[in-house]
Amino acid sequence: MKCLIVNGDDFGAGRGVNQGIIEAHRHGVLTSTSLMVTTPWSEEAAALGSSVLEMSVGLHVDLGKPGVDATSSLAGDGDRRAELERQLSRFAELTGRLPTHIDSHRNVHRDPRWLPHFLDLANRYGVPLREHSPARHISEFYGQWDGETHPEQISLDGLIRILETKVKDGVNELMCHPGYPDPDFRSSYSAERATELRTLCDPILREALTERGIRLVSFRDLRDLPAGELS
Repeated sequence: MKCLIVNGDDFGAGRGVNQGIIEAHRHGVLTSTSLMVTTPWSEEAAALGSSVLEMSVGLHVDLGKPGVDATSSLAGDGDRRAELERQLSRFAELTGRLPTHIDSHRNVHRDPRWLPHFLDLANRYGVPLREHSPARHISEFYGQWDGETHPEQISLDGLIRILETKVKDGVNELMCHPGYPDPDFRSSYSAERATELRTLCDPILREALTERGIRLVSFRDLRDLPAGELS
C-alpha cells in the first residue's frame, strides 16, 4: 500500500500562506501542515487550523532569518533544548494540543548541533520528526533552485511525475509550500506558492492518485496504520 501525507510548510508565515494552506486542504489534497509559532500571523494560523479538524498540525521550528547562522545566538546544548521546548510550549498555548509531527524551517534540524535535541524532543513527546520517522520524505515538489524559477516542477504534470517516481510502498511525506502573494511576508518563493496551490487543488489530481493506488493520509493517521502499511 502506498500512503501519502501532503504537508504544507510555513503555516503562520503570513496571511497569504495561511489562506493558501487552508484552501489546499479544503479544496485540494493537502492533509497536514506545520505551524510556525514565532510570527505575527501564528495566532491567525492556529485559529484557522482549529476550524479544519481533519488536517494534522505539526510544529515548524524556526530558528532565524535566511542567511543567519541559526546556531550563533544560542551558545550551548542547554540553550538549544530550551529553545525547542519554548517553541513546543508556544505551539501548545496556541493550539491547545501537542503537534502531530515536528519539522523545521529550512531544515535546520539537519544541523548536527541541533539534531540530537530535535530527536530528544520528538522521542519524549512521541511525535514523528521529519526524515526520522516511518514517513519517507519527498522534497522534489519545489519550484526554485540556483536562483531560477522552475514552474514545470510544480505543475500538475510535474507533480504526477513525482507521484510515479518517488512515492513508494509505505508512508511518504510530500513537502509543499502553497500560498498567495502577501505584502506582509517577503519571500523569494512567492509566485511559486501560487502555482503550487493551483496544482494541489487541480481536480485531476485525486483521480491521478487513485489510478496509481496512492491513499491520502495525515500525520495523525500514522498512529493507527497497520504495521504492514508503514514500510
